[in-house]
Amino acid sequence: MRILLIEDDKLLALGIITALKRMGYRLEHCTTGLQAKQALLNGEFALMILDLGLPDGSAVSLITTIRNKGNNIPILVLTAQDQLEIKLAALNNGADDYLVKPTDVRELEARIRVLVRRNSEIKDDILFVSDLRLDLQSHDCQYKGNKIILTKRELLLLKEFMLNPNRILSRQYLDELSFGWDGDMDSNATEVHIHHLRKKLSNDLIRTVRGVGYMLIERYDV
Repeated sequence: MRILLIEDDKLLALGIITALKRMGYRLEHCTTGLQAKQALLNGEFALMILDLGLPDGSAVSLITTIRNKGNNIPILVLTAQDQLEIKLAALNNGADDYLVKPTDVRELEARIRVLVRRNSEIKDDILFVSDLRLDLQSHDCQYKGNKIILTKRELLLLKEFMLNPNRILSRQYLDELSFGWDGDMDSNATEVHIHHLRKKLSNDLIRTVRGVGYMLIERYDV
């Protein structure tokens, strides 16, 4: 799952990124509203974590702009500003949740799961697609009742596929999901990880759409 973090405090941002990466998330970091707008134009994200006190102005106007453009990305405000008027302004202009710093990363991660679940109509923290079962909280994975051990990048890819069954995910999107904008990766790295997933699951479960990307098939013939 790919998350956009907008936070100008680089030390705090590093702590959030490190903690959430350990939980299986991939984060891209911006420090200004302008950078955030550009990131939304160039990439796809499951959720945005947004600080309100940005160097180039209040983030409430950024929320308004995002919503006016028809972008329904879940927005979680994470800020030190706890005044009721500011909280109401953010929520009334389109934010989905509001969390005051400092916060325990476990609560932050729980809020992320709730927002993503709500946005994707997931009923609980366990995904079921075909014979696959993935617990979003514990990261326990089973296929046809058998426990499957996944590497971190295999988990990132499989989680994204299961959140988007029968949807083509582009090669560029999967590359960015697994490695980030600044990651050092081989040209065929995504194919290698998908090859390993197929060996652990089934060759027919993840299909290649030539010239476009890959798709997890919810129903397939065995």
